[in-house]
This record gives sequence, C-alpha cells and structure tokens, in this order.
Amino acid sequence: MMSWALVKPRDLELYEGSYDQRRQRSLGQFEMWAASCVASCCAACACEACRSVVSGISRRSARIAYCGLFAMSLIVSWVLREVAAPLMEKIPWINHFHQTPNREWFETDAVLRVSLGNFLFFTILALIMIGVKDQKDPRDRLHHGGWMMKIVSWCLLVLFMFFIPNGIISFYETLSKFGSGLFLLVQVVLLLDFVHEWNDRWVKKDEQFWYIALFIASLTCYIATFCFSGLLFHFFNPSGHDCGLNTFFIVTNLIFVFVFAIVALHPMVNGSLLPASVLSLYCTYLCYSGLASEPREYECNGLHNHSKAISTGRLALGLFTTILSVVYSAVRAGSSTTLLSAPSSPHAGVENPLLPFSKMDEVEEKKEERNRPVTYSYTFFHVIFSLASMYSAMLLTGWSTSVGESGKLVDVGWPSVWVRVVTGWATAMLYIWSLVAPLIFPERDF
Repeated sequence: MMSWALVKPRDLELYEGSYDQRRQRSLGQFEMWAASCVASCCAACACEACRSVVSGISRRSARIAYCGLFAMSLIVSWVLREVAAPLMEKIPWINHFHQTPNREWFETDAVLRVSLGNFLFFTILALIMIGVKDQKDPRDRLHHGGWMMKIVSWCLLVLFMFFIPNGIISFYETLSKFGSGLFLLVQVVLLLDFVHEWNDRWVKKDEQFWYIALFIASLTCYIATFCFSGLLFHFFNPSGHDCGLNTFFIVTNLIFVFVFAIVALHPMVNGSLLPASVLSLYCTYLCYSGLASEPREYECNGLHNHSKAISTGRLALGLFTTILSVVYSAVRAGSSTTLLSAPSSPHAGVENPLLPFSKMDEVEEKKEERNRPVTYSYTFFHVIFSLASMYSAMLLTGWSTSVGESGKLVDVGWPSVWVRVVTGWATAMLYIWSLVAPLIFPERDF
C-alpha cells in the first residue's frame, strides 16, 4: 500500500485500464517522443543547410543571392496576402476602424508592409555603399558577405513593419506609385541596352541570313504592335460612348511608333528597325497597362466584364517581367553598357561571369581583388531592388489606393493610369533622345 501511495497520479494512469489500453498509451507516448526527435533533427539539418548555403555564397554569386532574397520577398508577400487577413483583423493598431474593413483591405496592407520592409532593407544597403570605389574598402566585404546577418536583419525589418501605424503604410503606398514609374524607366534603359546589343551582334556577323533574321524579328514586333493597338481601340473605345481620353492615349502611342521608325531609318541617325520595333511593342504594352488600370465603373473600360481573368493575367505577366528585370539588372551589373557600371573602372568594360568557372579563376581573383576597383555601382545596384520592391507591391495589390476611416477600399484609379501612361511617354522620349543625342553632341560618347 505504501508503494502505491508513493506513485504519482500521472504514473498511476499507466496501470489503469486493460492491457491493450496501457499498450496503446505507451505507443502514443513513444510516437510523441519520436516525433519530437525527428523535428529536432530536421531543425538542426535546416540550420546546417542554411549555414552551408550562406557560407557557399562567393563574390561572384552575391548578385544571384540578392535576386534570391528579392524573390523570397515576393513569395512571402504572396503567401501573406492569402492567409494573413484573419490574423491582422485582431491586431488593434492595424484594425482601429469603427467599421472593420473587408478582407481585401487587409490583404493589401499585408503586401505593403512586407514591401516596405524589403524597401528599407535595400535602401539602407544603398546608403551604406555610397562612395565604394575599390575592393579595399571594408564595405565591399559587407556587400558580398555577411549573409546570415543580412537574412536575419531582413526578417526583423519585415516583422517590425507589422507594428507601425497605418498612416506610414498609406504614405509608402502613395510613394510606391511614383517609385514604380522610376523602375519602369530603368526597365527601358535595360531593354534598350539588350536590344542594341542584340542588333549589333547580328549585324557584326555580316551575313545575309542574319539580316533576314533581323527583318523578320522587326516585322513580327510591328505586326504585334498594330494588332495590339487594334485590340486597344476595341476594348477601350466602345461604340456609343465618348472615350476621347482613351483615343488620345492610343493615337499618341501610334504616333510615337511611326516617329521611332522614321528617326531610326534616317540616314544621319544610322539606326536600326529592331530596337524601334521592340520599343514600339513595349510602349504599346505600357499604354494597355495604363488603360486597363482605369476604374471598373468607367464606361470606356471594356475590360470590366472580364476583370478577374484580366487582372490575374496582368499580375502573372507583371511579376514575371519584374523578376526578369531584376535578374537582368544583376547579370548586367558588370557591363559597361548599363547604368550599373562604374565608368572610371578600367575593368568596367569586361563582362564578368556571376559564378567562377574553375578554382584557378577564383584563386587568381582573390590575388588581384585587393587592388581592383569595383566594376559597378553598389549603391545603384541596391536602388534597383528598392524600386522593384515598390513596383512588385503595386502589382500584388492591383495599384490600389489606401482606405480612409470608413474602411472602404478604392480599386484601381486614375493616379495609376497616369503613372503608367506618362511612363510610356517618357520611354518614347528617352528612346528618341538616344537616337538624336549623338547628332546634337557629336563630341560626347553615347
């Protein structure tokens, strides 16, 4: 009796019930213990894998790592947009409205908060890297290393964004509309760089086959441009409505298309049709993007009956082009033909691979890197990611406007329309300037 009295009530439960019940309880406890062991092992393996990945990021692969971090921010934004709304409704400093906003407002707010954290992360890095001219600078090591610290800092910044008031998020959303326009202009510069290099590569071959290929590529772009413009007239200038503004946007874009071809084919300019055709198609896409951003209740927006399907397609296409643009920015950062290069660097004209091809190359690089100047502007490199953070937030939220105290969400509106249309006009002017500038300033290198 004394031995049973010393048994704890929790242990006594093991002796109660039939043999099968006791056996089942023992198996249950064993399974819980095994599950905890497996979870611990998985966590340890994950930590070790993270350490291995972080330590394996070299100087050449650092730009790819930044692209991976940016892609991770898009994934986090997408996931939180789908699952974080119920939790955010319970946070008092976010949901302080007299009337609780709808679910769409919380989805938009979650994306903007992640985007703001991502924007601050890359903006801080851009400010830190101002004035880095050679690899002897200690900040060069920070740019290429310290990845565990960077990942932790990024996570803390994003988490901290969920503790700031809605007013700051509203201001950031307004700022993002204009930052997105700047990012679109950077896309144009990179697109021009790519198309001119593509054209020069085929022309240098000086073979009839490649000239025919250039003509076919240009003709394809022009056919797509005019077919696209016809669809714009069909959807955004419906019969029976006064849609003078939409007609003005479309006609202005077509005028730019003809001006591109005339200026590019002028004997004094010595241009090519391929860049003109590609820029014509891109400007037409920007025109469509602006028209599609018109309010759904606007009578001249013919897409309002297909808004869900169209918005999904635009979102997928926008995110795809954003990721391509950011990756291309990183890949082209070592080239002297882009904005990311440092013109004072003697190595700026050399295209460096992102990853070393052999260990000998890596050893040689380590010997020379102490006195080697940087091949691109680290500050501008991070600014690209800051602007891309704004642009991706606008894409994921549908260029939505902030809500007021009523909690009513205003959908895509006229500010978004004008940002995209004006960006298209700026794109056209920038391309025309790139053609005529060498004639106006022949002594300068363009």
